[in-house]
Amino acid sequence: MNIFLPSFSRVCRSRLALQESESENKLDGETASDSESKSEFGGSLPVPTSDDTPEVLNRALSNLSSRWKNWWVRGILTLAMITFFFIIIYLGPMVLMMIVMCVQIKCFHEIITIGYNVYHSYDLPWFRTLSWYFLLCVNYFFYGETVTDYFFTLVQREEPLRILSKYHRFISFALYLTGFCMFVLSLVKKHYRLQFYMFGWTHVTLLIVVTQSHLIIHNLFEGMIWFIVPISCVICNDIMAYMFGFFFGRTPLIKLSPKKTWEGFIGGFFATVLFGLLLSYVMSGYRCFTCPVEFNNDTNSFTVDCEPSELFQLQEYNIPLVLQSVVGWKTLRMYPFQIHSIALSTFASLIGPFGGFFASGFKRAFKIKDFANTIPGHGGIMDRFDCQYLMATFVNVYIASFIRGPNPSKLIQQFLTLRPDQQLHIFNTLKAHLVDKGMLGSLEDA
Repeated sequence: MNIFLPSFSRVCRSRLALQESESENKLDGETASDSESKSEFGGSLPVPTSDDTPEVLNRALSNLSSRWKNWWVRGILTLAMITFFFIIIYLGPMVLMMIVMCVQIKCFHEIITIGYNVYHSYDLPWFRTLSWYFLLCVNYFFYGETVTDYFFTLVQREEPLRILSKYHRFISFALYLTGFCMFVLSLVKKHYRLQFYMFGWTHVTLLIVVTQSHLIIHNLFEGMIWFIVPISCVICNDIMAYMFGFFFGRTPLIKLSPKKTWEGFIGGFFATVLFGLLLSYVMSGYRCFTCPVEFNNDTNSFTVDCEPSELFQLQEYNIPLVLQSVVGWKTLRMYPFQIHSIALSTFASLIGPFGGFFASGFKRAFKIKDFANTIPGHGGIMDRFDCQYLMATFVNVYIASFIRGPNPSKLIQQFLTLRPDQQLHIFNTLKAHLVDKGMLGSLEDA
């Protein structure tokens, strides 16, 4: 029996070593299912290694190390993108909505292209056609809802638009059902699982990209400031976190993004909060930024002129006694919106980066560096907007929860579309309610 003890010991040690090796692989982010996926999908995606930096910049920065060359390339192109952002803001809300639409389509294209590169060798029928068809259906539904909501008078004035508005949801559902049936008819016996993978891939992409871009447009209609400040806070946090991390970064933040550091994360937070306060103070003084974007039926154009709400009127706040001895002031004049900007900038700097971490995990799962090579030094459009989509959802929820109240103009528009007997019933009900409140004379006096 003693003869078998050494062999038994060797078997135990080998099994223990195997388990330790598997656990190390899992810590590195690769599980057994990942290995199976590699064999099923024909291996990992090739990592693009081509240098997409413009030749002019390559020549000008040829004497620098790769680290500093990347720093200058990112810096120059960041300034170019910020300049472009200012230009489209100057061109007005209609151009902004068109840009949001173009960005949405490009982000969808980049994500779907990754899926196509993974599965193209299987020759799945109608994959890209159905993906774009579902994008068309979802955009028709969301933008149709927006047109009906914000262009109500124009829709009621034009008979074709009125009919489309009345049956909009039924038409949208019919279009989606058509795509659903096309997908079922395209199923191939040997590729069932892969086709359902891609069906889910497409729908998750639609949820992430199209829904969020629709919320961005809704935020824009609440006022340009609700569009510009959140986006600018995300941009500021991205830039300042990179700067602090580049010069002071020492401590890794998260394994999904090895280059992210705690120094950059914390420095970006404080810089973004300060930036949000300053930008909100400047923009709150201009009606073109604070007034809701409304459609003028007389001129058939957008207008941003109104009497600013209390949110954008300077108020005097008492400084806590603990801080009075430090700052030397007893009161502080600021816009109430600046207080809300603290919540926006805090989310942009503490929670918003998790949208980027999510995108990093997605890219690592498919062994790619960037979603595309659209912007040299930055990757694809989705690489720049991964945090913006999460921010758009937060802003929309924040407005609905803490800012937006009943809109009298929309109520009146809906009231005028009712039948005369329905209008009379609402009038009598409202009159009786106001009499009970003592805001009108008695019904007998009337």
